[in-house]
Amino acid sequence: MVNGQNRLKSFLAPAFIKGILLTLLIALAAKYISTFPFFSILGQLVIAILLGMAWRAAFKVQDAWQVGISFSSKKLLRFGIILLGMRLNLADIYHAGVSVFLIALLDLVFALVIVYGLAKMFHVERKLGILTACGTAICGAAAVVAIAPQIKANEKETAVGAAIVALLGTLFTLIYTLFYSLFGLAPTEYGVFAGGTLHEIAHVIAAASAGGNEAIDMAVIVKLTRVALLVPVAIIIGIFYRKMEKGQEKEPFSLSIIPWFILGFLAMSAINSLGIVPPYVAQAFVNIAYILIGMAMAGLGLNVDIKTFKQLGVKAFIAGLIGSIFLSIVGYLLVIFIK
Repeated sequence: MVNGQNRLKSFLAPAFIKGILLTLLIALAAKYISTFPFFSILGQLVIAILLGMAWRAAFKVQDAWQVGISFSSKKLLRFGIILLGMRLNLADIYHAGVSVFLIALLDLVFALVIVYGLAKMFHVERKLGILTACGTAICGAAAVVAIAPQIKANEKETAVGAAIVALLGTLFTLIYTLFYSLFGLAPTEYGVFAGGTLHEIAHVIAAASAGGNEAIDMAVIVKLTRVALLVPVAIIIGIFYRKMEKGQEKEPFSLSIIPWFILGFLAMSAINSLGIVPPYVAQAFVNIAYILIGMAMAGLGLNVDIKTFKQLGVKAFIAGLIGSIFLSIVGYLLVIFIK
């Protein structure tokens, strides 16, 4: 009872509220900035991280505010990921066909293996290597922050990992857009290619727009197929990471391996797929989700300085860059030979 009262008092403390309000301010600013040309490619989540880092560099963040900032980057993040499930309609994935699912799956597995392998080759810290690989393979910053609890990554590793895949996705979005005419793909094929190889949903939509509405629709379906695979990937990574850490070939199954908030994401997807929620309500949930995740990104950015990014992120960025080049090549070949 006493612990509960103390926890309530800490939640109502002015410093706690100010920490949350700061992340909300940054998230809303990021959402507004993302409506402008070019910045829409970055997406509001990426901008929120960068704004958080810029705020830390320009202004002093009071230590007392860290409780509220940490609440945003951890607790609100989980609620945001759960609500983000309303963006996914499992029926769309089913109707897209086996070949589209297969391409998305192969792209994901290839990216996981090649980026993590390159990260090990470049002696990137294990947790950051896993986060970079997952962000590249699944859904950018959202995947990074969803996987982070599974491997007990700290806030600096999480923020650097999210920033790396965000920058990579932006770079490849620009490349895809500039060289669209050289790919020689039909609009739907280009959509499969973009959706299967780019990092953030914002990147996918921005790049696919070069091919028109057909390309955008197909790209989003393929991308959301990769997003749906976040759930099994998170569980598998949680299991394997615990084995690597403990050096055991076998260990008892534990419910702690299951990321309940990701299962909440899948449950919301199932509800949306049933069609019982009006589209405008589902979109409202998605909008709230991006604000909450944006607040989490702001919180992560507020705990990372430029020096930390240079220390942790350079080798991981190179691994992600090379891996993304290979992913683009393999993704293109898969579209040619499977689709």
